[in-house]
Amino acid sequence: MAPRILLARHGQTEWSLSGKHTGRTDVPLLEEGRRGAKLLGERLHRAPYDGLPGVEVRTSPLARARETCELAGFGDRARTWDALLEWDYGAYEGMTPADIQAVRPGWLIWRDGVPEGETLAEVTARADEVVSWARSEDRDVLVFAHGHVLRSLGARWLGLPIDFAARIRLNPTSLSVLGWAYGEPAIESWNDLGHLA
Repeated sequence: MAPRILLARHGQTEWSLSGKHTGRTDVPLLEEGRRGAKLLGERLHRAPYDGLPGVEVRTSPLARARETCELAGFGDRARTWDALLEWDYGAYEGMTPADIQAVRPGWLIWRDGVPEGETLAEVTARADEVVSWARSEDRDVLVFAHGHVLRSLGARWLGLPIDFAARIRLNPTSLSVLGWAYGEPAIESWNDLGHLA
């Protein structure tokens, strides 16, 4: 079986709810985020996932991702990995897109990057590291991380430039699966929120 990578975005936080760019600031989950993480875990522990026996689990070291992982029931199997940290937004940390547009009209992170933070090339390199690891053995992997870094993984899994990530939205507590179709990297499912219904 060709390896797949399952992507779990962390649960809702005050900053994700308000649209603030939350890079390295360690914002805690809201109660809604904790509830969503538990529902995600229940989903992953029933068919067709059945608890993902044998899956390798990694999580961003930031609290919102680690807590989502723990509440979903995978904390005892997870290892933290800095490659899964959210984009370092530098001077734009804590700002909403509207705040940024007010000082930089027409700005798009996937094209323009951020001042004093990580470059597009640096985020691409981290995403490529995760993709390479995920494909390294014949087993599925599960990662708990953040919106922009997971969208970057989606683009790079497909072999596309990171700016493709602008076209694949990702909500808090969503589940996505990257796999294969006819021997080529493919999106099996994306931004699935069925467990929250």
